[in-house]
Amino acid sequence: MVSSARAPRPSGAGVRFDEEQPVTVVLVRHGQTTMTVSRGYSGSGEPGPPLDETGLRQAHDAADLVDRVGRDLWGDIPYPSQVIASPMVRTQQTSAIIGEKLGLPVRTDATFQEANFGEWQGLTSEQIEERWPGQLEPWHTKADLRPPGGESIEDVGRRLQRGLDQLLAEGVDRTVVVVSHAVSIRAALGVTMGAQPSSWSQLRVAPASVSIVRLFADKRDEIAVVGVPSEGWSS
Repeated sequence: MVSSARAPRPSGAGVRFDEEQPVTVVLVRHGQTTMTVSRGYSGSGEPGPPLDETGLRQAHDAADLVDRVGRDLWGDIPYPSQVIASPMVRTQQTSAIIGEKLGLPVRTDATFQEANFGEWQGLTSEQIEERWPGQLEPWHTKADLRPPGGESIEDVGRRLQRGLDQLLAEGVDRTVVVVSHAVSIRAALGVTMGAQPSSWSQLRVAPASVSIVRLFADKRDEIAVVGVPSEGWSS
């Protein structure tokens, strides 16, 4: 049984002068797939690919790490009470492993799916540059460019903001695990810290890594953790 006792806010936590409680969102990127290895742009335009053998192992490592939230790690954060996942195969597989570890069902929500890369889907950066010269870098660094048939970084940010706002509206003083993707997790971190979308690509979000944001009603939100690797954290 998980203890309901809560540690005080640690030194270095976001500064607050009240006792307001947030909703805590534990953002977990899915484990490795063949597209992760090939460095192809794998978005929401296709359901696959599935996790590979390494990705399955990473998902179990992520589950072990998330299970420690509110226990022996990040003790001021409530133990997770909900798991939400993007509908893509890789996030469904990762979230199923996490949900089993936590003893929680998984709710699917397309708000947290990966960016839609449109015609760039499945292509490497070299292939995109060859076919659409000079477009890929500003997609990341200017953030308002859309691939043919796809989403801009700003589009993803607006979508993730809606998803985070909904989690806050559903209640505070709880922890929700959201299993998502690299671009979407960067967007969630970016909108939480109020950073310009053009800077979000500077955030490192490795496969099966864990990031934590804490959302308050007054929007003085906290970035608690960014890109912690799951490997090596087994309890």
